[in-house]
Amino acid sequence: MDDFKATPGKLLAAINSPKDLKEIPINQLEQVCNELRDFIIETVAVHGGHFGASLGVVELTTALHYVFDTPKDQLVWDVGHQAYGHKILTGRKEAFHTNRKYKGVSGFPKRSESEYDTFGVGHSSTSISAALGMAAARDIKKSDEQIVAVIGDGSMTAGMAFEALNNAGSLKTDMIVILNDNNMSIDPNVGALNEYLVEITASQTFNKLRNEVYDALGHFKSAGDKMRKLASRLEKSLVTALTPGSLFKAFGFKYYGPVDGHNVEQLVKTLNDLKKIPGPKLLHAVTIKGKGFAPAERDPLKWHAQSSPFDKITGESLVKKPTEKKPPKYQDVFGDAIVELAKMDERVVGITAAMPSGTGLVKMMNEIPERSFDVGIAEQHAVTFAAGLATQGLKPFVAIYSSFLQRGFDQLVHDCAIQKLPVVFCMDRAGLVGADGPTHHGLYDIAYLRGIPHMILCAPMNEIELRNMMFTGLKQSVGSFAIRYPRGNAENFITGNGFEEMEIGKGRILNEGDSVVILSYGTIGLEAEKAVKNLESQGISVGHYDMRFAKPLDEKLVIHAMRTYNRIITIEDGTVLGGFGSAVAEFVASQEKPITVTIMGVPDRLVEHGEPHELFAEIGLNAAGIEQKVKLFVSLKVEQ
Repeated sequence: MDDFKATPGKLLAAINSPKDLKEIPINQLEQVCNELRDFIIETVAVHGGHFGASLGVVELTTALHYVFDTPKDQLVWDVGHQAYGHKILTGRKEAFHTNRKYKGVSGFPKRSESEYDTFGVGHSSTSISAALGMAAARDIKKSDEQIVAVIGDGSMTAGMAFEALNNAGSLKTDMIVILNDNNMSIDPNVGALNEYLVEITASQTFNKLRNEVYDALGHFKSAGDKMRKLASRLEKSLVTALTPGSLFKAFGFKYYGPVDGHNVEQLVKTLNDLKKIPGPKLLHAVTIKGKGFAPAERDPLKWHAQSSPFDKITGESLVKKPTEKKPPKYQDVFGDAIVELAKMDERVVGITAAMPSGTGLVKMMNEIPERSFDVGIAEQHAVTFAAGLATQGLKPFVAIYSSFLQRGFDQLVHDCAIQKLPVVFCMDRAGLVGADGPTHHGLYDIAYLRGIPHMILCAPMNEIELRNMMFTGLKQSVGSFAIRYPRGNAENFITGNGFEEMEIGKGRILNEGDSVVILSYGTIGLEAEKAVKNLESQGISVGHYDMRFAKPLDEKLVIHAMRTYNRIITIEDGTVLGGFGSAVAEFVASQEKPITVTIMGVPDRLVEHGEPHELFAEIGLNAAGIEQKVKLFVSLKVEQ
């Protein structure tokens, strides 16, 4: 099924660019949308990928390319998993079956892939800032292109979006922001803004008041029609006063909506009108995540993305359930462990930034909701919120993806490190994550955390070590404690088997050998372990140490390695610049008789998307690559 290509409908088959789309009469756009939605469903049903978000913006995507002169006019997408329809309409229909596959179409907008992808995006809340920059550049150049940002309601909760709105309103430059309001990001949206948006479209009080007034005025026979017309005008004023029109107007935006985000003809007319209105404008479009696919409409959380084939009608999985049970995912190991720790110690608090399911914190949120917090897409706030909790003697655990924590760097330094506050950071999705590609690879956390004072860095080789590191972090009273672990399944089936406090900065010897020793950090040590066993079967004996901590480094163990071996190889699934290997090399260089250190990790370049095993093989960071590197050094020793 890897080469399966969905067959587009008659209208969609003829569309290879927005220019082709514009040739279709407006009264046939609904059919184009139906065919586009079917094409996405058929493709993802076989090949997997993000799902619900793109289905929800099919009409909006079609209307945007129908109205605007893309790629001259600039469309900026926020959280690019809503851009599948955009990709299909802009010349990538034939290649769409390669979406998110190794060397295939990227799952997110990517400037190097298409001139229609005006801004690369994988994380949220960047669209308004980028679009404002483009609009300001247009004004400087005195050109006339339109600039449109499409942002989801979940992304609008992030501080960066409001910073951009504030700046755009003050500059008064001509641009359009479209708020795609579906009450979902990945998990259900949280926060006061989300409640505000829901109130507009679902307020029974407002709708009841409007209907009762309208009906009552009809009883005045002589003035009924006139008074109803007056009431209609008053209603518009009331809507403006009671809806986000007032909020966005305060930022200097003209507010329009809410409008039906699934009425493509009405969207075309509205967008054509907005093109003619100067200044910053915001269009509030209400959509349904997963629109057109009943299972996704019923359960948008489950259908945010799918990785395995499913029936395109019923949604039933087409993958046979394995006869052997798989070990739990690391996020589930974390989820079980934090619930156990929270039940043991009432000071434990769990925090996530809009990712309760992805991180596994959802288990604590269900069992101990009073000590579990989803702060929305607001990583900076999450870090400082945790710091505030720590000042009051609580033990906050921040569950966050490695690449998402990048947004909270200043807070890590200013709010946690300088004040020596004991916050535990549990960094999921560390290393090469796979199909999401370079926007989501967690490659830099070791390097950007290692230089921060009062920060302990550790990485488990397996799920048992993860549990014990979490327990050790709980016991830490001065400074922050960061644990990194990968996406995917663990090696064993241990989920709840007690805890053991680890000695901070202490590694362990797994194997002793002859001339070469491998110092591994984290789960990449499992690949090193395989390589060591393969080499032993060939008569080559190699040492292997699981270092566990990058900071503080187990200096005694490194000295032991220097005295026992001729060469050290360090292995990590993070950048080779400034990471664990650099820590070892720096220490070795400080000794009187240093030996050669070879650093293996992710090279100083962008690694694209693909299955993890494909990416690890590409950069030589799998068992075969490690084995090859060891053999090279062994042969050099023989030649000497």
